[in-house]
Amino acid sequence: QVQLVESGGGLVQAGGSLRLSCAASTRTFSTYIMGWFRQAPGKEREFVAAIRWSGGTTNYADSVKGRFTISREIAKKTVYLQMNTLKLEDTAVYYCAAGLRFSVTDTDFRSWGQGTQVTVSS
Repeated sequence: QVQLVESGGGLVQAGGSLRLSCAASTRTFSTYIMGWFRQAPGKEREFVAAIRWSGGTTNYADSVKGRFTISREIAKKTVYLQMNTLKLEDTAVYYCAAGLRFSVTDTDFRSWGQGTQVTVSS
């Protein structure tokens, strides 16, 4: 049982940066894996990045590796996705998710935020 509230989406030019935030609420927060997924129009939901809350181990999709950084602020129970050098193909609805398994599969994440639109323009 995790409640997630996302913010930070918007319009940005290619090459620019954007930071997404996801505030979480759970009584067993430290056991969770926090992840970011995205879904572009006409495409399936795609794994972006994940972080193990306890310990901070991270994982990234190849498409964003070196450009995006996932992090968490423990005291605020908030996970961030810093997106740099944005490309047109990064345009999507971005979702924060929480699960109990360190996975790249969306079905392994049982709690989801409402999504926030990120649009990258040329």
